[in-house]
Amino acid sequence: METSVDTSEKNVLHKTIYPILFSISFAHLLNDLIQAVIPSVYPILKENYQLSFSQIGLITFAFQLSASLLQPFVGYYTDKYPKPFSQVYGMLFSLMGIVTLSFANNFYWILLSVVLIGIGSSIFHPESARISNMASGGKRGLAQSIFQVGGNFGTALAPLLVALIVVPNSQRYILWFVIAATIALGIITKIAFWYRDHLVFKKNKPAVFLDFHNLSKSKVKWAIGILLIVIFSKFFYTACLSTYYTFYIMDKFHLSIKQAQLHMFIYLIAYALGTILGGPLGDKIGRKHVIWLSVFGATPFALMLPYVNLFWTDVLMIIIGIIMSSAFPAILVYAQELVPKKLGMISGLFYGFAFGMGALGSALLGKLADYTSIQFVYHVCSFLPLIGIICYFLPNLKKK
Repeated sequence: METSVDTSEKNVLHKTIYPILFSISFAHLLNDLIQAVIPSVYPILKENYQLSFSQIGLITFAFQLSASLLQPFVGYYTDKYPKPFSQVYGMLFSLMGIVTLSFANNFYWILLSVVLIGIGSSIFHPESARISNMASGGKRGLAQSIFQVGGNFGTALAPLLVALIVVPNSQRYILWFVIAATIALGIITKIAFWYRDHLVFKKNKPAVFLDFHNLSKSKVKWAIGILLIVIFSKFFYTACLSTYYTFYIMDKFHLSIKQAQLHMFIYLIAYALGTILGGPLGDKIGRKHVIWLSVFGATPFALMLPYVNLFWTDVLMIIIGIIMSSAFPAILVYAQELVPKKLGMISGLFYGFAFGMGALGSALLGKLADYTSIQFVYHVCSFLPLIGIICYFLPNLKKK
């Protein structure tokens, strides 16, 4: 017979802990704000140090590679040996990177700066995804959307703050973003204590919310392979949008750096709004349908983008941002439900692969822009969302 203590413990494990979800979301906002300073200052760095598009691509490649390669290993290790305070160490790396970037005076110092920020990011994301899962109370899609939208809003705020703080002054004003890192350290330290106590509470308790499918191992591997192809399509294309969008509209519509950053802000806010929709929608109608619609559904708008004026460019970028950003929370939760006993490794694999595809995309597209033009790059990339048609072959999981 179940005692009242057992019942209260089960209720705690099933309860959605919103204070933790919103705290980790705000920490994600600050972490990704720091990350997004990197592409936001590209026009300044390009002008100050006469960098080519290839070098801009290599800077993004260095950041994304350092942010991607470590993530699956961090997740795999912390699945076996949870480290509640690992995020604190990650944020210290990001803080060092921001300080170094503000004083960097050549290409190689810039590379070192972005690698430090990338290492910080690689430690932050797998553990944060695990914490979101722990605090979800079973509402995994909602929890991932809350977590993801924090990062998206941080990414959206960066070009706006850079335009207001750094552009009118100098590169040294990047130091102001140390404030964000310091606030983040305070928040994730508090979360770390909750995480530690929660691990003690859950010790020797039976796992919950694990029965999501009856697929064979080969079908699980097939589904993960499809998801990784979808990630390739999505993040290769979004690398084009996030890394080169300001250069694209400056070149095509003859805008200043500050004007271009404001248009970038419009797109990133739309991207954040789409993230809010993706997770809860996946909880209601099924993750497969959200993934299918959000990746392949952006195709007609992506194809139109290179041929429209500035007003319609903004409109299309809002639509593309909302549609495409709704995919990642659904993709991540779908993958976690495929392999529910290895949350850290799966989270690290998918975050890492996403960052890695962004890295590869940025480097290759930078080369292509140097050999052709930035507008030609946007013509080529407009076909990438077509790859999303492969989502048709994803298996349906149980609805909980």
